[in-house]
Amino acid sequence: MAHFLRGKQAGVQRDFSAGLDPQIFAIDEVARYGINSQISALAYEPVQSLLAVGTKETKFGSGQIYIFGQKRVSVTLKLSRKASVKTLQFCADKCISVDTKNDISIFSLNTVSIIASYAPPGLITAVLTDPALDYALIGLQNGDIIAYDMDRQGLAPLKIPNLWRDRNPRARLLPVVTLAFHPRDIGSLLIGYSEGAVIFSFQQNKATKYFFYELPPGAPGGDSEANLASPPRYPRLTQALWHPTGTFILTGHEDSSFVIWDPKDGRKILARTLQATNVDRPGASSDIAGSARGTFAIKEPLFHIAWCSKGNPDDTGILIAGGVPTTETSKGLTFIDLGPTPNYATSSWQILSQHFEQPKKQHILPTPPNAEVVDVCLIPRKSPHFAGSSDPIAVISLLASGETITLSFPSGHPITPTNQLHVSLTYVQPFVNRIDMAYIDRTRWLGMVENRSHGPLILKGGAEPKRSLMRYAHRNVLQTAHADGTIRIWDTGHGDEIENDAVLQVDVARALGRYRDIDVTIMAISGATGELAVGLKTGEVAVFRWGKNRDFGNDVPHKDNSNFGLETILDRAEPGVKEGLLPLTLLNQKQGGVTALKLSDVGFVCAGFEGGNITVIDLRGPAVIYDASLSDLSSQGGKRGSFRKSISQNQAKLEWSTSIEFGVMSMEGDDYSSILLFVGTNLGRLTTFKLLPETHGGYSVKLAGSCSLDDKIISITPVNADSGERADATQNIVGSLRSGSRVNGILVVVTQTGARIFKPAAAKGAHKSWNQFLCDCATMVRFGANSYALLGLFGDGSAKAFSIPGLKEIASTNVSHILDPRRFSEAIITPTGFIFGWTGPSEIAVLNVWGSGKDLTRSIDNLFNPEAVIPPRPTISNLQWISGTQYVTPADMDKLIGGPDRPPSKRMIEQARADELAQRNAGRQPTGSSSSAGRQPPARQEEGYWAYMQRQVQERTENLGIAGDSMDKLEDNSQGFADDVSKYVNQQKKKAVMGSTNWDSEIPTANRVERPESESPKQNKALKQLSKSSSSN
Repeated sequence: MAHFLRGKQAGVQRDFSAGLDPQIFAIDEVARYGINSQISALAYEPVQSLLAVGTKETKFGSGQIYIFGQKRVSVTLKLSRKASVKTLQFCADKCISVDTKNDISIFSLNTVSIIASYAPPGLITAVLTDPALDYALIGLQNGDIIAYDMDRQGLAPLKIPNLWRDRNPRARLLPVVTLAFHPRDIGSLLIGYSEGAVIFSFQQNKATKYFFYELPPGAPGGDSEANLASPPRYPRLTQALWHPTGTFILTGHEDSSFVIWDPKDGRKILARTLQATNVDRPGASSDIAGSARGTFAIKEPLFHIAWCSKGNPDDTGILIAGGVPTTETSKGLTFIDLGPTPNYATSSWQILSQHFEQPKKQHILPTPPNAEVVDVCLIPRKSPHFAGSSDPIAVISLLASGETITLSFPSGHPITPTNQLHVSLTYVQPFVNRIDMAYIDRTRWLGMVENRSHGPLILKGGAEPKRSLMRYAHRNVLQTAHADGTIRIWDTGHGDEIENDAVLQVDVARALGRYRDIDVTIMAISGATGELAVGLKTGEVAVFRWGKNRDFGNDVPHKDNSNFGLETILDRAEPGVKEGLLPLTLLNQKQGGVTALKLSDVGFVCAGFEGGNITVIDLRGPAVIYDASLSDLSSQGGKRGSFRKSISQNQAKLEWSTSIEFGVMSMEGDDYSSILLFVGTNLGRLTTFKLLPETHGGYSVKLAGSCSLDDKIISITPVNADSGERADATQNIVGSLRSGSRVNGILVVVTQTGARIFKPAAAKGAHKSWNQFLCDCATMVRFGANSYALLGLFGDGSAKAFSIPGLKEIASTNVSHILDPRRFSEAIITPTGFIFGWTGPSEIAVLNVWGSGKDLTRSIDNLFNPEAVIPPRPTISNLQWISGTQYVTPADMDKLIGGPDRPPSKRMIEQARADELAQRNAGRQPTGSSSSAGRQPPARQEEGYWAYMQRQVQERTENLGIAGDSMDKLEDNSQGFADDVSKYVNQQKKKAVMGSTNWDSEIPTANRVERPESESPKQNKALKQLSKSSSSN
């Protein structure tokens, strides 16, 4: 009965919620965007062009793995237990993870699922994989190394004991720190222990070289406070890696110094830091650049070292994260460009030392001030070999805060993640401060395709499945404001096919002309005009409009041009944007931060400030057409009403706007409809303004009335009382006002403590108070074609739906297990019933209240491309092979690690089948023209890595066998000739005794030997010797 009376009180003659029942109200989790927790690991796969991101276990969620590809391709992998991801690596068609629970998990990129999980008998300290092998070498805390067969999903027979104990038997705890295969000889393994490094030969099954870093008394090393009285020191090893060609070895140490070694004889070439060289010599200087004499400066540890190369593996450089003084505000990454490597065979020891002591160039890849880089992920162009550092085009740096930053390599220019990385990765580059939603017409959104200059794409792998297309639905377009003043705009979709999946970017900092104190508090976008308004905490309002950049490619200086209270900022457009959202005008009232902002579809912007002012801008000028203080409006005339007896207790409080909305309807007592502006405040006051056309073509703003509600107003929705549709100020409705069209409208206003439905500006209407918990976010949503309800998020963690106009509770469900209730006030509810809410600091979830109660977040994207073939692993040079260098092939490694009884792996069997099929297909093809005679066979053109290696080994064996057969045949022929001659001579001796003298006539034809002209000289010599011996006898 109460809800029936509320409908009558509101002046609504029909029930807009007819047909809605609790069974329809079921939450579907449609999607998630962002990263659920702090990032802890990164990995990149250049063949498949995929990026993996691992997270830590925090109160916001368990550690998990994200794998991103091109556009919106994304897959989330769950660990077998709740833990944090420590290490991530790609290996062919697998992704390997090591977590804090000491589990190694192996995921298949093809099936997008976990295929094996193993807990070794000890703490994992290092893991090594190679695309050419099916094994993962696991270094343990006790110094042992075991091998896990990823194909057979079990331990392999190989076990390498702690090799450093042979050099130092007294050492107690010697964990394996790093593992690295030789870039060209997979049979050599570089093992880094905490005391030093070792080269292990799989073929010889022993350690061949040891590398031990010792600082004599007085040598500074990486310690700037060392002096001549300092005792010998042995800095512990933190990293060990190969030169891209295996010519040298680099070891990094805990004192921020690193050493270059000769792996052939184990000699030390050079020890240095980023600031000084020869730090292993007594009395050498280790002064830190920029530090005052006598001051104490501590260097950062060497977080990550990568020995990079260009297309030519001999042209190298060393990229280092860390190692700079902690007093430096801008630390960044240090790149030491070494240039071409000297020829080892012909260069003197001094030349080799100078190559590392005097590099070609050393520069900094800048990062944000006071940001500490803790890890680095290189983006190679093609090759997965050379430890992932072959010819990189970019580098993704992981900061201590969990944010990421992408830089070009080696120049170090910042690369925007917009349209380069998945939209979820933009949430941490840098962190997102605020989100807003716009409901944009599909046709308008399809035309908003930004034309921006950018480099080659970083992620090109994966493929999205085909989804249904909603041709007549408006698009849910999300706006994300980041800490650096960047705003990104993109279509989240409805779980359907996204036609325009590009991301728009707006640089607010550049539009304001400064790069500090850029804190975006609110955003508003017009779904019809494509205009964007941005409000900041410092009080500015910047407006952007879609258009073409007249200064494209040029960075022109800004010219001050202020008119009608606004500053023109057209010349502050980004030089690299040819077409997109460009700066239009800037408002700076200096009335405190912007607390409310609304941009209508008909060219009006209204902004509310913390100081209590509201300002209306007409973008046709643009010009400010209204500016007033809310405190002054309370004393002005106009229709006023109150739902409370007195508000004198709030008169002294500061009042500011919290919600602004434009609508078209007829006010009480009017016989026409007009554009209305509704402003709600923190004290519960709702003020209504009329926007009336002037004779000169402009508009004026007139106060129409106000009323006082219970509490802070959080939502205002104008509604057509006849149809239930929203009565927003759209272009079609405003255009129909000229023909006398009228809209019988009402307002649905929600406060923290209740909801009201009434006709503006001062009439009483229906009212409902919330029982126990405050409402943090609410709006009116549509179900189907003609059913509507009031949907809100409440402090008890629930989402509730109420009927309109009766305000009767339809259904309620708990969403606190998905969304963070503490951030309900920042959530967004769309007119179609989608909820965008925060689950953590950098992740949002998309819920559909008109669903079936299912979790639909499981991705069906395809990650693995079987046609992307891994290139062959680099091998030793021809000169090394001729000189006798023993080369171990991956096929040999299968026997050395897996044992002689290990059957062929699944990958080898599949490759053999593919090769056989290719050969069959090649045999069926007709003979080509003579122009293709010199080409390779089709089977060889498409052969994979294993087929290539087997063919190489087979051809080498056949060539050696042919040479051996030729020598054996020659020996057999020579021996046979000698035997025949000897037999003939003996026969003649016997006949001579019997009196026969006709030698030639007695020789049988079958035994008669005629020497050809090409007979070997050795055979001639043998014949003469046999003849002489016969004559002497």
